[in-house]
Amino acid sequence: MRNKTSLFFFLILFSLTGYAQTYIRNVTVVDVLSKKLLPGQTVVVTNDLVTDVKPAGKIKIPGNAPVIDGTGKFLMPGLTDAHVHFFQSGGLYTRPDALDLRKVMPYEKEIAWAHNNMEDLLRRYLRAGITTVIDVGATYSFLQQRDSFANKHYAPSVYMTGPLLTSWEPPVFKNLKNDEPFKLVTEVEEARKMVREQMLYHTDFIKIWYIVNPDSLEASARKFEPIVKAIIDEAHKHNMKVAVHATERFTAQLAVEDGCDFLVHDVEDEIVSDDFVKLLKAKKTILCPTLIVMGGYNHTFGQTNNFSLYDLTRSNPKQIGSLYDLKHFSDNAVFVNGLKRSFNLPGNIARAAHDDSLRKVNLKKMADGGVIIAAGTDAGNIGTQHATSLLTELKAMQASGLTTWQILESATINAAKIFDKQNSTGSITAGKTADMILLNANPLEQLDNLTRISLVFNKGYAIDPDTLIKETPLALVQRQLNAYNARNIDAFLEPYSDSTELFLYPNLPLGKGKESMRKDYTEMFTNTPGLHCEVTERIIQGKIIIDKEVITNFGQVIIEATVIYHIENNKIRKAYFIQ
Repeated sequence: MRNKTSLFFFLILFSLTGYAQTYIRNVTVVDVLSKKLLPGQTVVVTNDLVTDVKPAGKIKIPGNAPVIDGTGKFLMPGLTDAHVHFFQSGGLYTRPDALDLRKVMPYEKEIAWAHNNMEDLLRRYLRAGITTVIDVGATYSFLQQRDSFANKHYAPSVYMTGPLLTSWEPPVFKNLKNDEPFKLVTEVEEARKMVREQMLYHTDFIKIWYIVNPDSLEASARKFEPIVKAIIDEAHKHNMKVAVHATERFTAQLAVEDGCDFLVHDVEDEIVSDDFVKLLKAKKTILCPTLIVMGGYNHTFGQTNNFSLYDLTRSNPKQIGSLYDLKHFSDNAVFVNGLKRSFNLPGNIARAAHDDSLRKVNLKKMADGGVIIAAGTDAGNIGTQHATSLLTELKAMQASGLTTWQILESATINAAKIFDKQNSTGSITAGKTADMILLNANPLEQLDNLTRISLVFNKGYAIDPDTLIKETPLALVQRQLNAYNARNIDAFLEPYSDSTELFLYPNLPLGKGKESMRKDYTEMFTNTPGLHCEVTERIIQGKIIIDKEVITNFGQVIIEATVIYHIENNKIRKAYFIQ
């Protein structure tokens, strides 16, 4: 308790004094440059920079200086997610070109939600130790909104493109004006003009969506190639990097030969050749593999999502909850059931597994061949949650055969190379920006230790990660609902008080305490594998939330009830069930 109190007062002092010289003493530095752990170091932070890193005995600490005791802790560079999309929420309704549910959720409301909750997502990224995010496909309206977060201590650094310059534009995204994420390009001069247009919105780089006809891959790729080259040449003329979505080996090779800087997906249609690997290495093209994003679609449409405790407790609860909505779309039951059957056909499961394996083989081959790998998730796509998905992506990279050091490099110093920032960020080195995370456990032992964050340093500001997201009654109730539908007992109990009491309305006791709930609900989750709760009505009245719920098992109604949740001290303290 004393250490926690001392840390609390330190953070108050730090926030009141703004940027101060701070000493992190006796800490183990995770040096991603030498691939070594450096124990017993003192790291000095002055204003927004790391100004010294030396063994503890070689730095004299002034008597009145703020000091953070790093004993038993690990200090590493802040993480980067090199592939996100803020115009996409990660929820079920975010890509109407993939699954058109605009009759259920108008796309205008979906976009409004994304704008209104960009701050929430940024805070979640920082809470996850992600101090930089790279949005590789945004809109003019999000570029303008990005600027409002430039000097906020709770927001990571955000790099962002404008709309994707593309060979094909999904019809559902047309005529959205400044919220249009795609711009169809049909002529070379038009391509150059669109690059210059994006510069007016201070885009950080340019993105090409290189979409081709699979039935005439080479011909359609060659047809669009002059436009790809024109975009790259025009961007480079103005000192801007170019990212390219090219998931076929042939289109990826053309893009690299034409000078693209950043391939934002792995090759997905064949195992790459040694010559292809040598080409990327020679051109210093950076690769972002995005291994997990297609699984997000497959598991959501097949209704087989299996989110972790970390996902269920740390993702935005509204969007992760929406992914379970397919289970109660009675008006579209025939379509939804057909979708589920399709994604669970043995042939489709085998095809998805093959594609996943191919991505991993290619990643391993390119990493071993010296290609620069930058970790990224494609967060915002259906099923791929902002902030929490990076851990899942890093574990998929580990399953591909990459070492832990390669993985940590990919999310730190390699990501800094995308914008040639490796001399100013990406490692804990004197003279670099103080974007760092102080961990309570060694990330080399297991990647899950990346979530055990004591402090986040964002441009020199020391932030307790638990202060970044304000708890609300709605979030608590939604999280337990999501975990109920996921049948994850630990995530389900997380929002509840240790002394929670359950009643059959008005006052018949049903249970008390988490351990009693654990026993009862574990049995329920085990015995009803098709369990699903739909909230048909919700009333929020201060610290009381009233949900009208329909409980089903494999679509068959078990019970309809109303539940009254009472919130105390940021936990669900009482719940009353009315049948």
